Amino acid sequence: MLPLEGIRILDLSRGAPGPYCTRILADLGAEVIRIEAAASGGKDAGMGQSPKGEEGRRDAVAHVDNRNKKNIALNLKSEKGRGIFLRLVKGADVVVEGFRPGVMKRLSLDYETLKGVNPRIIYCAITSYGQSGPYRDLIAHDLNSIGMGGVLDVIGSKDGPPVAPLNLIADIGGAAKDAVIGILTALLAREKTGKGQVVDISMQDSVLAMLSDSLPGYLRDGEVMRRGTTENGGAYPYSHAYRTKDGKYVTISCIEPWIWERFCRAIGREEFIPYHFEDRHLFYPPDSGKWDEVIRALEAIFLTKTRDEWWELLKDKDICFGKVYDFDEVFRDPQLLERGMVVEVEQPGLGKVKQLGIAIHLSDTPGAIRQLSALLGEHTDEIMTGLGYTPAEVAVLRRSGDIA
Repeated sequence: MLPLEGIRILDLSRGAPGPYCTRILADLGAEVIRIEAAASGGKDAGMGQSPKGEEGRRDAVAHVDNRNKKNIALNLKSEKGRGIFLRLVKGADVVVEGFRPGVMKRLSLDYETLKGVNPRIIYCAITSYGQSGPYRDLIAHDLNSIGMGGVLDVIGSKDGPPVAPLNLIADIGGAAKDAVIGILTALLAREKTGKGQVVDISMQDSVLAMLSDSLPGYLRDGEVMRRGTTENGGAYPYSHAYRTKDGKYVTISCIEPWIWERFCRAIGREEFIPYHFEDRHLFYPPDSGKWDEVIRALEAIFLTKTRDEWWELLKDKDICFGKVYDFDEVFRDPQLLERGMVVEVEQPGLGKVKQLGIAIHLSDTPGAIRQLSALLGEHTDEIMTGLGYTPAEVAVLRRSGDIA
């Protein structure tokens, strides 16, 4: 049994947060129906729109966030297309969308409308700034959101510009996972109340919420964290990335004093042991510049061996130490392979296809990869038949452009 079997989710989202959120839920057993625009081209083109035809299958299956989902193409701007969607809502548990606030209302598919069709529906809206506030109608992507949420300013070196960390923070670690939590919480609440509700996810909100571990100094004393000057920002010798002899990199994160001591002894530099963290250094390094001197010394030391030589020397010393992998190395890492985070799935016509595994490991009801990502409209006929439409009606709706 899959843990979310019996939960039906209608996914209208594009971009990254929504599809990532619904993929997690689909991997855990929810029936997710991905609803895309019936018309080709337009604003959806190039923004995660699924490919058409078998010639697009290889490209489709490479998009992990669309796996375990059925795909139907609807024209939500037409009366008949909206009617099909409302039929789906009657039997659904959750709707996920990522449009600007107001778009679904203009389509007459907002929460109040859907609630009239199905009072138990949970409506999750993922937007840049949420459904309220002065920025409500503004648009943003991950980079904008981490800037406006306070994260971007503290990523990078002290004398350099802010560094963009891919779209991993606002899109994925923030909004997508908050949406998963919000949806699952709303499903639990519905068991008590019998009613659905709105899950309002703001990317900016999610970014700020992720800073909780970095905020005590500011909340207590008004100390503003500065880029490249903090413990987790790479400024301190015991939590840093170092280049090795072969041009690759390693990381140490010896935040606990006793782990730093083990590291110093392992490399034969016991004289560095005293130069570790003190409470007053949470936001500012020592005035003496001694930490800069230790960093320079460690930079020279790490250049004496290759990355993998350092790994063999330090990995069993009970030290927080790691290698910096490229993608190809990640997919060959024995730990990730053992944990099932890199798997091969048989796909007819393509053979074995690499996929990311499922990061949520449940002992009794684990998730599963049941199917790889679908083509545009691949399940339209199946879904329409399930709603009670006849093959003749489906053919008429396809000719009129209401479905594809």
